[in-house]
Amino acid sequence: MGVATQSQRAMTENIKWFFAIALVAGGMWGFYAFAEHSLLLRVLGLLAVIAVAGAVLLQTEKGRSAWSFARDARTEVRKVVWPTRKETVQTSGLIIALVGVVSVFLWMLDSILAWLMKTLLGQGG
Repeated sequence: MGVATQSQRAMTENIKWFFAIALVAGGMWGFYAFAEHSLLLRVLGLLAVIAVAGAVLLQTEKGRSAWSFARDARTEVRKVVWPTRKETVQTSGLIIALVGVVSVFLWMLDSILAWLMKTLLGQGG
């Protein structure tokens, strides 16, 4: 495969990307240009244009790799072991309790330091 073939392939992919972006931009323009028509029709038209642009992007190397990444990410999310309701409630309760304890500690520390500064500066009694 020569340099000319790779250059032509890169140019073709760039044209596809430009076409997809132009499709989406045209769809958005049409969405607002036809504001007097039904919102449902405008949304369906915009979704159709986005679907066509997505199909065009899937014909590029970057589009295929992005689609592959999305599929792999979905597979990994399905492997996650989510906590039970009981575990979630217990963890949330523990976090709330610790935040309360730390906030009381910081309030006490702030009060002591404020009293100390007033005493050292001669403004307090």
